[in-house]
Amino acid sequence: MDPHLLRTFVTVAECGSFSAAAERLGYTQSAVSQHISALENDLGTPLLRRRPVTPTPAGERLLEHAAPILLRLATARADVRRTLAQPPTTLTLAATPLATAGAAAQRGALAVALREVRRSHPGTEVTLTVCGRDEVVEGVAAGTFAIGLVDGVAAPSDPLRLSDAVHLRTTPVAHDDLIVALPNDHPLAGRRGLSLQDLTDARWIDAPDLAAPLAVLRATTGSNGFRSAFTYAGTDLHTLLTLITSGHGLAVLPRSAPAQAAVPLTSPRLVHRTELLHGDLSEPAALLLSNLK
Repeated sequence: MDPHLLRTFVTVAECGSFSAAAERLGYTQSAVSQHISALENDLGTPLLRRRPVTPTPAGERLLEHAAPILLRLATARADVRRTLAQPPTTLTLAATPLATAGAAAQRGALAVALREVRRSHPGTEVTLTVCGRDEVVEGVAAGTFAIGLVDGVAAPSDPLRLSDAVHLRTTPVAHDDLIVALPNDHPLAGRRGLSLQDLTDARWIDAPDLAAPLAVLRATTGSNGFRSAFTYAGTDLHTLLTLITSGHGLAVLPRSAPAQAAVPLTSPRLVHRTELLHGDLSEPAALLLSNLK
């Protein structure tokens, strides 16, 4: 399956328009139509309804496979390019919002490592981007970022489950206990510990790039609970804590989060992990890795 055709199909499905997809891709509308026709001929079935432009059942199924396929191809390209590249003069680092806090468990480990990169490699341009977990993983896989710091929730002996589509090298950086952040006047705020099983029907804030994802809490407990009462799609921890304090819902966060009311999560046994993601390591990225370990 031609990846160019597949990318065109995904873009048309996302835009809901051949003309909008052509503009995004920098193609003519005729070229986009030809790509879709070629892909449909290859698979022997229509993939898009034309008016309005929506995926057919076969197209919906292809979309489920498309993102992992395109990401694996981008990962392969990036790995090949790394073997050919000259020693880098730039270091592009991406981190999830709480990963930098996890890496700083040793009191500023990330900042110290970056300072050492600048000292040992004068002229190296360092760029740090803070973004969501998926963006970090996909960016490192595709070579957009040389290194990624990502956080999440896992059992104490388990690595983070990041993506089934790519296989990145990972290095543990830090781990922290978890707390349930609550409003100050919440009836459970004075407890010595809390179990997730007792909180399945509580009001929860869905903040997937900051707090433990609600889907992870459901999977961990085998429950259909942990339903979102409020969604926060941002990456600012202060805003999330303000929402919690104002009574919009609960969230599971690392112990280092400065929540006004926090009760340790005692069951099940989970930890907040921070891991370093990388492809092929070369200077100055290797130096950053050694300083974070």
